[in-house]
Amino acid sequence: MTTAPTMQSAGSSTPSATPQEHVPSGILCMIAATMGFAIMHALSKWLIAIYPIGEVMFSRSFSSFVICASLMLPVYGLSVFGTRRPRDHALRGLSQSASQTFSVLAFGLMPLAGAIAINFSAPLWGALLSVIWLKERTGPVRWIVLLCGFFGVLLVANPGMDSLTLGAIFALLNAIMVGTVTVAVRGMTATESANTLLMWQLATIAAFHALLLPIGFQWPTLGHGALMLLSGIVNLVSQYFWTRALVLAPATAVSPFFYFILVWAMGIGFLVWGEAPSIELLIGSSIVVGSGLILLWHEAQRRAATAAGTSKTRP
Repeated sequence: MTTAPTMQSAGSSTPSATPQEHVPSGILCMIAATMGFAIMHALSKWLIAIYPIGEVMFSRSFSSFVICASLMLPVYGLSVFGTRRPRDHALRGLSQSASQTFSVLAFGLMPLAGAIAINFSAPLWGALLSVIWLKERTGPVRWIVLLCGFFGVLLVANPGMDSLTLGAIFALLNAIMVGTVTVAVRGMTATESANTLLMWQLATIAAFHALLLPIGFQWPTLGHGALMLLSGIVNLVSQYFWTRALVLAPATAVSPFFYFILVWAMGIGFLVWGEAPSIELLIGSSIVVGSGLILLWHEAQRRAATAAGTSKTRP
């Protein structure tokens, strides 16, 4: 799953926890992850034009799970699934399954770069939902950034005179679902290991996507079957590089480079489908990306100030 940088990620590491010399490596890993995610989305867009949505989603999820399980289970055994929070994992998998499905539907109905640009509003929705659900206090800077970001989303979605396009609606639903997941699973990393989170994520998503198979199934050709398998492999490799980037360097240092995915998406969309970026897409995506970066910086500064205040009051 592709997600824009979140406030949760921004607080997951600090500059002091990571040696400075690892930052360039972390940036390279993040750029590699964005290239992989862009290729995966392009493969999904290509396949959904030929095969049912359930088949495309399940083939990607199941192949990612099988490959990851074949690498992890010989090392960790079934203990990697050990958890006291199976309900939380299941709900996370359900939300991410719906999010990924909305995302692929959007790719099939609108330009690749436009759908990805709308997806970048996920941190904005996460911040808004944190205010509504978690009753987090927010100041004028946060509200201004949120309003500017949502204005950028409207430019990208290009609602026109009557209503939003169906593809833009699916892209918005995906962004909202990603924001919801960010809020709903906040704190899971305090009790669950990264391996447990990954295995549960892949297993539950594959299981929920299997429920879409009755909607329609068509035996793929050998070439298209290889593309489905490749989509799962690229997804898994991209997730690895994304996680590795956050291990090597502070999230505040590498997260801005996640937006490189928009560059690759525009290039792929133009070369494969002739999707020339519109003025509205360029301006709107710039606003959304800028709002996300400002929000990421603002949340990092706020957490740093809170940590400094806590240390000063500590005896």
